[in-house]
Amino acid sequence: MTAPLRHSRPVIRPAKTKPAGGSGASDIRVMIVDDSLTVRTILKRMVEGDNAMTIVDTASSAERAIAQLQNVEVDVILLDLEMPGMGGLEALPQILKTAQNAQVLVVSSLTEDGAEHTVAALSMGAADTMLKPRPGGFNDEYRAQLLGKIKALGGKDSDADAATGADASGSAAQPIGSTKRPEVVAIGASTGGIHALNQLLRALPPSFDLPILITQHLPASFIPVFARQVEMTSARRTHIADEGTEIRPGEIAIATGHGHLEVRRVGDRLVSHTSSTPATSGCLPSVDPMLTSLAKTCDGHVLAVILSGMGRDGLEGAHSVVEHGGCVLAQDAETSAVWGMPGAVAKAGLTSLVAPPEELTEAILAQAGAPAWK
Repeated sequence: MTAPLRHSRPVIRPAKTKPAGGSGASDIRVMIVDDSLTVRTILKRMVEGDNAMTIVDTASSAERAIAQLQNVEVDVILLDLEMPGMGGLEALPQILKTAQNAQVLVVSSLTEDGAEHTVAALSMGAADTMLKPRPGGFNDEYRAQLLGKIKALGGKDSDADAATGADASGSAAQPIGSTKRPEVVAIGASTGGIHALNQLLRALPPSFDLPILITQHLPASFIPVFARQVEMTSARRTHIADEGTEIRPGEIAIATGHGHLEVRRVGDRLVSHTSSTPATSGCLPSVDPMLTSLAKTCDGHVLAVILSGMGRDGLEGAHSVVEHGGCVLAQDAETSAVWGMPGAVAKAGLTSLVAPPEELTEAILAQAGAPAWK
């Protein structure tokens, strides 16, 4: 890929709360926006089959969705991007502005254009994506995945709920500045993480020259599009870290969609190793192998950042980073779409700072001894 043109014990903010509504006080209120009547009907039946959710409205176009959102309270919006008229991608900023308390789950096609549009939507603030299956693909497995994502985004995911209620119990990590000076920055993210990642990368000055490694949970077919988007956002040369890719100063290496990104030292160089060994989290790629391999290879000279995401991926790797003398930062609950991953490391007392993305950038610069923008 070519280069683009051109602290102390953490203070954990409380998670966002949602007002009651729908057919029950604790229901997750869902809106479906899709130009296909068939798709709207199928999704509606899937959602209404779960007594923790209720469909509060449906819309056949983005324009209608924006108008209807003026009069309805919604927790999760299922949004098709490829629709006649304004289209979901063009309408997304206005949808997010109109429904400020809602999370958007993009229902995306498998086409290359679908991937481009979906990654763009995620970078703009959509929380997660769900691939739209081919005819006959709306089966029980698809329904289970869909409802799982809706529950996580609507605040009904058990892991996220447990982490959100956490204080920083256990032994706190060492304050920022007292840990080993980093040789590399490693970022792990999942649901809602791309938007936060973009905020963080944009705020890094051109003079920041540590290598950056990223593991982001995405469908494998989306990774090339994601890498291009990261390169444009960060204005840094970006690679998909296949086997043997050199980890260079000032550049970004992204985990492939088909394996974990691990790091080994060859002479005085850091190089990537792709592994498909099952991770504890069950994710592929997983944040844990990236952090664990870096902690050992770099003897703790690692700065780990855990951004928004459901589940607990990154917790095991964060333990290894701290045990080797490295530093762990996490996104706060207020700015996270789902506070599962960052909440898990905060609950374990591994974080030196829990904060919004812009404050995480300041902490990265401080820990690396790098100057900010001038």
